[in-house]
Amino acid sequence: SGSSSSDVPMPAGASMWQATMFLTVILLPTLMTASLSVLNFISLVYGTISYIPFMTILKIFLIYVFMSVPLTIFGTLLGRHAKLAAGGKGKPAGEHFPCRVNAIPRPIPDEGVAWHGKPQNLVPFAGLLSFGSIFIELYYILTSLWNYKYYHVYGFLLGVYAILMLVVCMTSVIVVYFCLNAENYLWQWTAFASGASTAGYVFIYGVYYYIFKTGMNGFLQTAFYFGYMGMIALNLGLLCGTVAHFAASKFVRTIFQNVKVD
Repeated sequence: SGSSSSDVPMPAGASMWQATMFLTVILLPTLMTASLSVLNFISLVYGTISYIPFMTILKIFLIYVFMSVPLTIFGTLLGRHAKLAAGGKGKPAGEHFPCRVNAIPRPIPDEGVAWHGKPQNLVPFAGLLSFGSIFIELYYILTSLWNYKYYHVYGFLLGVYAILMLVVCMTSVIVVYFCLNAENYLWQWTAFASGASTAGYVFIYGVYYYIFKTGMNGFLQTAFYFGYMGMIALNLGLLCGTVAHFAASKFVRTIFQNVKVD
């Protein structure tokens, strides 16, 4: 994660790599820890068997601090130095674009843009297509999680995961292509959102599943269900968004590497 994140801010400015490294180390673990702490406190209040003892939490925290954090920092520094070496001595860091870039950004048109050229219209459709490739298998996964059914078809699950990754890559490329056709060159967050929007549909489906497919009631069961569904959706959104951004980045570099700017 550190090596991958070190490459993200370079096109926008090499001075942001420290902030990116810090967010990589702290952002997702903080969100997950906060959510699990709330659920663990609820378990303690209700006296359930899902309560995690304090010493177990401390051991996990120490493992993270002394293993994950140093490895992330090491990966960031390694990836940054590799990019600096690839850029060459006479080339500033981060300026290894596939073609020459204008010094003055062009204005992005606001009027006369078709509906399929606006990111706010494309992103929901991209997430819907990605969700459509997994929603049948998602039913069986949620059934195994919340209705205590055994899940055996792990090979089929791997195939569905591969289809999801393929659909995410294809939809992000299409979304970025339409945005570039509309002269909108700010494709980075659009590409990420096109993949991450899948998590929104997964969470909405989780709400439907809670209402119509489970017999859960009460504060304890509701808190645990939506707490874990929120964490599942968050991690799935980060995964799909990362894959979508990677695919879109490869696409943009491929189509612009042979462009000649007069």
